[in-house]
Amino acid sequence: MLTFLGKRLLATIPVLLVVAIAIFMIVRLTPGDPAAVIGGNSATNEDLDRIRVQLGLTKPLWTQFAIWGNGVLHGDLGFSFFLNKPVLELIGQRMEPTLSLAGGTLLLAVGIALPLGTLAAWRMGGWLDKAVMAFSVAGFSVPVFVVGYVLIYLLAMKLQWFPVQGYRRISDGVGPWLNQLVLPCLTLAITYVALLSRVTRAAVSEALTEDFIRTARAKGIAELEVLKHHALRNAAVPVVTVIGVSAALLLGGVVVTETVFAIPGLGQLTVDAVLNRDFPVLQGVVLFFAVVYVAVNLLVDVSYLFLDPRIRY
Repeated sequence: MLTFLGKRLLATIPVLLVVAIAIFMIVRLTPGDPAAVIGGNSATNEDLDRIRVQLGLTKPLWTQFAIWGNGVLHGDLGFSFFLNKPVLELIGQRMEPTLSLAGGTLLLAVGIALPLGTLAAWRMGGWLDKAVMAFSVAGFSVPVFVVGYVLIYLLAMKLQWFPVQGYRRISDGVGPWLNQLVLPCLTLAITYVALLSRVTRAAVSEALTEDFIRTARAKGIAELEVLKHHALRNAAVPVVTVIGVSAALLLGGVVVTETVFAIPGLGQLTVDAVLNRDFPVLQGVVLFFAVVYVAVNLLVDVSYLFLDPRIRY
């Protein structure tokens, strides 16, 4: 186990290095001048040159990357050009809304998709199976922002069950916090329920055709026990893989949802950084998402050891 973890951790170093280089070069080569955003329309050419010198933008690219990379190795992601605050502080302030949204969405999606996919595989060809497959197609086809606006209109404006936009921190109370998260979590969960239910259906249906399922049924084991302890357990590897990938994608894919529901999370921070040409913030957020993605994939790989005893590293 420790050897496997060590190898995987070492393998993440070149991945994160490539991500760091790529995002650094992309944000530097895209059109736009941070000095012009900071200086405003009334800034003269001399003002813009002075701002560029203060921000270090006049140095060669490799020097800028070396300075930033050295700071990253020491736990310093730099200062925001526009807000003049440490990037780590900004990420810490925006982390709770994004983690709350991603975590709530994942719990909701898994709690709905696993039973739906399992039952669809158990009754393959029946009305439930057809309904799940139709929902899967619809869930992938409709854009997230369309789902969000429809739910806002129905549940927030017409029925007035939930607030339209905004975010309440958990320190304000669990009730208000949950009430504010229902609509955005439901909006995001529809897509992931469609994905997870389809994968679960395929994996469980394949497991139900195996010989050990027929043996379990021949022994008189209850059908529910066959589904839970035999079919679903043996179908867990692909399902857990998709859940892990979904968890990582959720953290980096909440930009649209946070914008629709005016949630001050990392997605909204990313949008603001792009609009303001705030290079350090954009680099820091993308690198943070990359670290989370790598960590989630590492946890998924470790979980294989416990889910399938046939897997050895």
